[in-house]
Amino acid sequence: MDTLIRLLREQPNDDRIPELVMTAEERSNVDLSKTEDLLMGVWELRWSSAKQPWLKQANWLENIQVLDPANARGMNLLRLAGPLGAVAAVTVEAELTTDKTNRIGVRFRKGGWRGPALTGGRRLELLKSVNQSFPAWLDITALSNELRICRGNAGTTFALLKRHDMSVSDFFHPSTNQQ
Repeated sequence: MDTLIRLLREQPNDDRIPELVMTAEERSNVDLSKTEDLLMGVWELRWSSAKQPWLKQANWLENIQVLDPANARGMNLLRLAGPLGAVAAVTVEAELTTDKTNRIGVRFRKGGWRGPALTGGRRLELLKSVNQSFPAWLDITALSNELRICRGNAGTTFALLKRHDMSVSDFFHPSTNQQ
């Protein structure tokens, strides 16, 4: 797994990554009833089997996923890499559920534009409710404190690296109704 993590960090377009992802999945046995706490955090997409450009890794784009399973919430953000990323992002917020094996249910609740942070912890946002007409989910197929591999309901495989320089609290206000 060390080679896969290194390539995802340094050379995310390396041709060896799909095979290394499959090998990591084969060697892994995810049981969220024991390892759900590893999901908590900020993750960056580094490789995807998707064809859509917004689901692919690009040096100029940060594709961030924030997971807070203890509070049943998550967020996907697309933003420019570098200092302009703090100015605006396209975001979708979701309610998360887990079946305590390896599946996370995802119900998208609102999405739109997320602007810069203001004093006092507030943020400029223009979000609209999302009417999700189909069930969405992610099967977590490999999980460590550095790497998460998952497969979505559309069949796409994703490899994400944890961003230890970011915190869930950078994106969500603390919740008072923890589950």
